[in-house]
Amino acid sequence: MTVGVLALQGDFREHCAVLRRIGVEPIEVRLPHQLAQVDRLIIPGGESTTIGRLLAIYQMLEPIRARGGHDLAIWGTCAGAILLANEVVDQKQGGQPTLGLMNLTIRRNAYGSQLDSFEAPITMPIIGEAPLPGVFIRAPRIMALGQGCEAVGWLEDGSVVAARQGRLLATTFHPELTHDDRVHRLFLEL
Repeated sequence: MTVGVLALQGDFREHCAVLRRIGVEPIEVRLPHQLAQVDRLIIPGGESTTIGRLLAIYQMLEPIRARGGHDLAIWGTCAGAILLANEVVDQKQGGQPTLGLMNLTIRRNAYGSQLDSFEAPITMPIIGEAPLPGVFIRAPRIMALGQGCEAVGWLEDGSVVAARQGRLLATTFHPELTHDDRVHRLFLEL
C-alpha cells in the first residue's frame, strides 16, 4: 500500500505526520508522475479554490478523476471534501475546478468565517463507539447525499460530517489536527 498526500496547499504536513506516527511513510504528491506511484490519496484541508486551480495547472484533475474510487482510494478533509463533491453550493464567483467524484452536495464555509470555527464531538460508529474529536475550521456542510453515498459521521444535532462512497471518503472536519488517528486508520482499510 502506497499512500500519497496532495501537497499543493493546505495542511498536508499534518496528515503526513499522522501517517508516519501510525507506521506509514507517505509520498507528497505534487505532479502526475507522483500520483501514478500511489494507490491511496489524501486531499487535505486548505483553500478549495486554490487547490482546485493548482490541480488544473499541474494537470492533475483528469488523472485523479480517471482513477478515483477505482484503483485509487481518496479521502478529502474539509477543502478536500469540497473537491470530491459533485455539487458545490455557494461557490466563489467563476466557480472552482472540482473532481466531482462523490454523489454529494456540499456548502462551502457553511458555519461562517474563521472566527466561527469550533470543536465538537462526532459520532462515527464505523471507527468505534467513543466520540471522535472534531475540529471545524471554515468548514463546509454536507447538504445532501446521492445514490451510493452514505453518511458515516454526525454531529449531535444530526448534521452529516462524514460520508463514504465505495473507496471514497469525505470529512468536513480535520482529524489530522487531533491525536485521534482512527479516521486515518479507516482510510487505510478502504
